[in-house]
Amino acid sequence: MKNIYQFAKHLTEKASSLIAKNYNKVRKISLKEGDFNLVTNVDHEVENFLITEIEKKYPTHSIIAEESGRKDKDPKYKWFIDPIDGTTNFAHSYPCFCVSIGFTVNEDLTFGLIKNPVTGELYSAYKGKGATLNNKRIKVSKIKKLKDSLLVTGFPHDRKSSKVMNFKNFEKLTLITQGVRRDGAAAMDLCYVAAGRLDGFWEMKLSPWDVAAGTLILKEAGGKITDFEGTKFNIYGKYIVATNGHIHKELLKNLRQEAFHTL
Repeated sequence: MKNIYQFAKHLTEKASSLIAKNYNKVRKISLKEGDFNLVTNVDHEVENFLITEIEKKYPTHSIIAEESGRKDKDPKYKWFIDPIDGTTNFAHSYPCFCVSIGFTVNEDLTFGLIKNPVTGELYSAYKGKGATLNNKRIKVSKIKKLKDSLLVTGFPHDRKSSKVMNFKNFEKLTLITQGVRRDGAAAMDLCYVAAGRLDGFWEMKLSPWDVAAGTLILKEAGGKITDFEGTKFNIYGKYIVATNGHIHKELLKNLRQEAFHTL
């Protein structure tokens, strides 16, 4: 399994270089759906590169990728690929985006790799081995109270029409914490909580390629992840609450006071 991890790490670095070469350059930008769900030619180029390399090396493995959808083969081994998490940021040359690769064995997260091509920060985790940032161990923060915490969240692409809203939570938690950031890249948000830069993160209507790598990185850094009801988080689920563990119950209590519609 370590050989697969080293191969994935090599792919992450190569994909990051491909993205970096296109940063601050003219890109072809289109909409997938709605008014805000952007995709660029670089998303497609990077994803095609990753899938091609994985299929050459491990032709029987399944792949779940943002732009290409599912390639269902051997269900034991699954790759979760987001070529650019934070595409809108990338399209505007705002330096908060990343390539994200997660891997499961029998649906159990085994390793995760996330790299920001602009900062050069590589976050990684191997199950049971801890989490690292550029090969140095990272741990979640020690903040104990919600009022002392710095949080981050996001909004779905269909925020104009969706019945599932996040604005009230954003407003409420902004008033009772040190602040709430909105970075526009869920994978990076999970890494920042893992590294102790932020203390908690919540969002809704995410996809498995958004969270597969980041959730393992956060868990291995000592964090806690559930759904909005406090039950075990599933990467195929739609609601995520991820924290340093200390503020988890208090954050859930405040989130549960809002009304949510079933997705």
